Amino acid sequence: MPSRRHPVARSGDRQIRGADDSLTGMTNIAVTTWSLEQTASTDLLPAAAPEGDVRIVRAEVPSPEFSRFLYASVGGDIRWTDRLGWSHARWREHLERPGVETWVAYDRGTPAGYVELTPGDDGVVEIEYFGLIPAFRGRRIGGHLLSYGAARAWDLAERWPGLATTKRVWLHTCSKDGEYAMDNYQRRGFRLFDTKVEEEADVATPGPWPGAFPS
Repeated sequence: MPSRRHPVARSGDRQIRGADDSLTGMTNIAVTTWSLEQTASTDLLPAAAPEGDVRIVRAEVPSPEFSRFLYASVGGDIRWTDRLGWSHARWREHLERPGVETWVAYDRGTPAGYVELTPGDDGVVEIEYFGLIPAFRGRRIGGHLLSYGAARAWDLAERWPGLATTKRVWLHTCSKDGEYAMDNYQRRGFRLFDTKVEEEADVATPGPWPGAFPS
C-alpha cells in the first residue's frame, strides 16, 4: 500500500539509469506505473477506522530527521531511493514549502506510517508519499490513513491561506508496491487515468539500515 511517484505515489521511486547500465553491472526490470485521481471531494470513500489506539497527527514542525526516518522506514523494502541522498538543507527546504504536510499514523504511540501532501498549481494536490512501516501492514491502518490523508488534501487550503481550493487529488503507484496497493486506492475512490511501462535499474532494497529486511 505504499505510494510514491517516480513515486512511490510515485509509489516506488524511479531509479535514474546511466546511458549504459551494462557498464555498472546493473540489470533492468519492467515497472508499470499507474496514476490515479479524485476530481471532487465526494469521490472519497473513507475506510473504517481500525480497532485499537490508532491516531493520525500532523507533524507541524518541519523536521528533516523525522521525515527521513519515515521515508527510509516505510520505503526501505520497496526501493524508495530518490531522497536518500538529500542533505539536511534540502529536506528542510522541501518541508518548509507552503502547503507541504506530513500526517503520521501512530499505533499506541509508535509511528506506523505516514502520508505526505504536496500542493501544485491551480488547486492540484499530490499525495506524494504514502505507506506503512512493514510491521504495521495488514492491520487495516493503511485504508484509514489514506482516507484521512485524502480528506486533508481536499481541505488543504483551509489551513494555508493563499493556496487555491483543491480541485484535484492524485497519486502514483507502481508494480513494485505491495499487492494490495491498487485495491486500497480504488476502494477509497481513486480512479485510474494513466498507465506507463518503463525499464528501471534493478537495485537492491536499501532498508532503513543494512539487514533490516532479511530474506
